[in-house]
Amino acid sequence: MDVISVIRTKRDRGTLTREQIDWVIDAYTRGEVADEQMSALAMAILLNGMSRDEIAHWTGAMIASGERMDFASLARHTADKHSTGGVGDKITLPLAPLVAACGAAVPQLSGRGLGHTGGTLDKLESIPGWRAALSNEEMLGVLRDTGAVICAAGDGLAPADKKLYALRDVTGTVESIPLIASSIMSKKIAEGTGSLVLDVKVGSGAFMKSRDDARELATTMVGLGNDHGVRTRALITDMATPLGGTAGNALEVRESVEVLAGGGPADVVELTLSLAQEMLTAAGFPDADPSKALADGRAMDHWRRMIIAQGGDPYAELPSAREQHTIMVPASGILTRLDAYAVGLAAWRLGAGRARKEDPVQAGAGIEMHAKPGDPVTAGRPLMTLHTDTPEKFAYAQEALEGAYDIAPQGTEFAVTPIVLERVV
Repeated sequence: MDVISVIRTKRDRGTLTREQIDWVIDAYTRGEVADEQMSALAMAILLNGMSRDEIAHWTGAMIASGERMDFASLARHTADKHSTGGVGDKITLPLAPLVAACGAAVPQLSGRGLGHTGGTLDKLESIPGWRAALSNEEMLGVLRDTGAVICAAGDGLAPADKKLYALRDVTGTVESIPLIASSIMSKKIAEGTGSLVLDVKVGSGAFMKSRDDARELATTMVGLGNDHGVRTRALITDMATPLGGTAGNALEVRESVEVLAGGGPADVVELTLSLAQEMLTAAGFPDADPSKALADGRAMDHWRRMIIAQGGDPYAELPSAREQHTIMVPASGILTRLDAYAVGLAAWRLGAGRARKEDPVQAGAGIEMHAKPGDPVTAGRPLMTLHTDTPEKFAYAQEALEGAYDIAPQGTEFAVTPIVLERVV
């Protein structure tokens, strides 16, 4: 094998063989194939696509580049969830303990935020003492004791994907659906879960801007999971508007605890319950009722046990930003649009996110939204409150919010977009 012939095959719209894929992924992981050569191949894939068999083989080769976890020793069936990322997307926090409270085990390997999208680990690290880095043995121990664990993926899972992900980010090849799907699914399959539910976001605050692209990505990933023996299904969900009433790390933890206590924003509760039902059905618990586990306190009990098991204090006061600035409603009427991307960008500029993976984040930074599309608003009342430790960032954040919302006259008919748009199995 040689890398030039592999690049030429895909450049000329050919189909890569299993042998070519296995060789190039292994050689790139070992450093035999240079970054510039893999960049050329990634661009050829972006431009010319891949067949289902090619994507399955590519995903399998990335899985084979590292270890594969095994939860066969657990007494429970395992179920996991992956979101393609959005603004205010704190769903994993209440979802994992909720599903555990209903009988499944949830081994949730999560990531950090980058750009306008938040990261689950960043949110949880605002809890004093909580730690994301667990060994495989520690992860298994938390799962046995509490039924759910949310932690960082170890270096041994799909190392080929780690190299390729970083390369795609700087070579304009992030948008390739075959590469997105294989990146996500190689890690999730290597994680060893028995079933997987995908939350594929679509809208201004999501990676996928069109319903057709979101459907293609969801269908590709569901096929990959099932081809590799993981029971997989997907929900396509709206991300034109931020989820819930907050975007920011500690702010979102507070809101998640409200959901676990039986309250919280209606959209967060709806999506949490929808994903929980999908996970439980896939894991073999079709008759479980997650709404009861929220109402009777079992989900909250599992949350507290999970946080304590990872060194955190679920009763501790969460960090708050030192400075706040409130944006007032300019005119009375009905809020008809609140752009998710603009809110995520503003939260990032306030310090809630990072531009590079190594950048720090402010635990208390972010945005509170006092109204959502469909709500009546009154001139002079708060629309959004900005939080940061660095008040010089307020003006920069407000620039991102210019034109981010629309207010129509009172009496205007307005239909709220449903959270769950489609189901893919």
